Amino acid sequence: MTRGPIVLIALAILAFLGLNSFFVVNEREQAIVLRFGEIRRVESEPGFYFKLPLTMFEMDNVQYVEDRLLRFDLDDITVQVSGGKFYEVDAFATYSISDPRRFRGQVSGRIELAEQRLRTRLDAALRRVYGLRGFEAALSEERAAMMREVRDELRPAANELGLQIEDVRIRRTDLTQEVSEQTYNRMSAERLAEAERLRARGQEAARRIRAKADREVVEIKAAAQRDGQVLRGEGDAERNGIFADAFTRDPEFFEFYRSMTAYLQALEKSGTTMVLSPNSEFFRYFGTSSGNVPASQGTGQ
Repeated sequence: MTRGPIVLIALAILAFLGLNSFFVVNEREQAIVLRFGEIRRVESEPGFYFKLPLTMFEMDNVQYVEDRLLRFDLDDITVQVSGGKFYEVDAFATYSISDPRRFRGQVSGRIELAEQRLRTRLDAALRRVYGLRGFEAALSEERAAMMREVRDELRPAANELGLQIEDVRIRRTDLTQEVSEQTYNRMSAERLAEAERLRARGQEAARRIRAKADREVVEIKAAAQRDGQVLRGEGDAERNGIFADAFTRDPEFFEFYRSMTAYLQALEKSGTTMVLSPNSEFFRYFGTSSGNVPASQGTGQ
């Protein structure tokens, strides 16, 4: 038998052992080196590392775990606040694997098992924190304090699994359908009551304004009537004074003017036939300019 095949087989074995003696860790992962199922060491820095070959004999196995920030979500849970009402809440937590040895020992290095346990603890923490507060707390500035309280309550359970909780956030806090309808009806009733109060105050103000305006109208009319009567009295007095002055200056002309005014008022557009004696006092100025009726004038129409 030639030595060529033996050399090739030896080289192949050496190459296989050489390749199985090294492993690579990148910046996003950590490596747990196991020997016969027990943790020998953990490599967290990126680089090339040596291990014993013959993985099929469990001499040295390498299990990779994440070395970056991870996240899991908790959706559509119903929590009850202290007043008895209910919210629908969505939340999530971010975490990292801080202790790979403990992480391997508790959940065999499986993220899905770790997150399953954390979801149960996060659900319980959310229910407790919401249950200690009233209806408005999750919608106010107190929400940030609630998230920190949930985070701090979740951290001990995460540390037992070799994890570090970085943050907890509440993504959504909505009223349940029943509570939403109740809240809408209550707010609607409050708005209607407020509208009625505003309407009643407006009507009362309108009545006050109308009463004040009516009072001012009466006062203005009374003042106008008073002023009108005063002016009419002053006008009548002035007219009478003028008549008196005219009478004293020329009594005959004054009598003539008064008679002409009487003729105008009695005969103008009246269509009335008057049968009077020419010698009557009414026609005294129809005879002569002095107002004396001629003796020869007879009776006429």
